[in-house]
Amino acid sequence: MSKVKMAVIGCGAIATKHHIPCYKVNPDVEMVYFCDIIPERAEKAAADWGNGAKAVVDYREVLADPEIVAVDICTPNLAHSQISIAALKAGKHVLCEKPAAINYAEALEMQKAQKESGKVLNIGVVNRFEGHINLIKKYIEEGRLGEVYHVYASFRAHRSIPGLGGAFTTKAIAGGGNLIDWGVHYIDLIMYCTGDPKPLTVSGETFCKLGKDMEGYSYRNMWAGPPKYDGTYDVDDSCCAIIRTEGPVITINGAWAQNIDEQEEFVDFMGTKGGCRLYFNKDFTFYTVDHGAFIECKPEVHAKDRWNAEIDAFVKCAQTGEKIQSHIDYAILTSKIMQGVYDSSEAHREVVFED
Repeated sequence: MSKVKMAVIGCGAIATKHHIPCYKVNPDVEMVYFCDIIPERAEKAAADWGNGAKAVVDYREVLADPEIVAVDICTPNLAHSQISIAALKAGKHVLCEKPAAINYAEALEMQKAQKESGKVLNIGVVNRFEGHINLIKKYIEEGRLGEVYHVYASFRAHRSIPGLGGAFTTKAIAGGGNLIDWGVHYIDLIMYCTGDPKPLTVSGETFCKLGKDMEGYSYRNMWAGPPKYDGTYDVDDSCCAIIRTEGPVITINGAWAQNIDEQEEFVDFMGTKGGCRLYFNKDFTFYTVDHGAFIECKPEVHAKDRWNAEIDAFVKCAQTGEKIQSHIDYAILTSKIMQGVYDSSEAHREVVFED
């Protein structure tokens, strides 16, 4: 197959740390453009890449080039739907970083544009490509856990609000806080492992508490910092929810910031025959009982790095048009659930999904 002529739109941390290095080692990629509204970012990415890559500031210049086959969108959340839809209409295959959009309505518009264009639209739900997570999925499919009736996820940190007053804490840009930034990963991997079951109801609350008094917020360090005290803080710094699906009940407990100095990053899959505790970004332990004996094992998985696997899969999709696990049709369920949590919190009642 011929090389895929590509562009990266948005050259911030996620692009330079994860996406671009993966494209660099993929032999089927010809990177033509790096685009960012901050010229220096695009210029640095292009210079680091070499091979005649161009730096531009307007994504429409990229989409107007008929030779570009695929684009990777790594912008702030606010721009995800706008650029993705424009790219699909321009006949490009798209990989858009998570979350799909700042709300479910925009994610639906992205899905509609994908169907109308016939092009690929993958969402950057990178955990669907992680080796341990795929093994848990196989265990569930093979019945090793029996009926998986409840999944519990905890993603909590002490005081870890990112870039206080900046894009991460401005709802108009990010769409939300802890839930849409961290929770998206946990909800999505749970949905993936359990077969993307249809969500039925959700009851949840999101809390904007510890970061609201920005100058009074104490922290040890701040990723995506430093603080901008003249900025905005109107997002959730913690959340909790119970989601009923046609499969398991899902419970989430998340916090960017809490007044408990503990960090928890795990998912418990609880079944009638066995259970798994997944340590996020690490490994998992499988528990079961065999002839009255208690069994505990920690599988050692050797698999391609999840970022390389995600990028390689997208490049292949751009060559073949195939539909894979990160397609918008699957990832959109996570957007639907998160919207349900936010809507439930605002109304202080359970939300029933009608479709």
